Amino acid sequence: MKNKKGFTLVEIIIVLVLIGILVSIALPIYRNSVIKAKESVLKENLFQIRDAISKFYQDKMKYPTSLEELVESKYLRKIPMDPITNKQEWDLIRFEPEEAEDFDPEIAEGIIDVKSFSQDLATDGTKYCDF
Repeated sequence: MKNKKGFTLVEIIIVLVLIGILVSIALPIYRNSVIKAKESVLKENLFQIRDAISKFYQDKMKYPTSLEELVESKYLRKIPMDPITNKQEWDLIRFEPEEAEDFDPEIAEGIIDVKSFSQDLATDGTKYCDF
């Protein structure tokens, strides 16, 4: 036989199997890192909104009535996006006076906290809406 250069079928199959094994190992790690990155962004966005609410309250002695009010008052540049739902919508927790407290409608409309609307489970087993 003549001296032919090239790969045999067995060599090509071995290379393809090795590539398949590497991809099957790398893909779950990649997906998990994307989920963890979204969770980190969610925690940071919640921190920024909650910090802006606290600063607003300290400056004006009342809670904001909407997240847009935080933007208008320059406590936030814009309303952050929820990376889990990919929307700029947040579950707004409003102030509820206790039974012994006097009802003040201006305070009662105020936002004291925000949460994600997502009911999905995070990597640590808690729900995103409990962050």
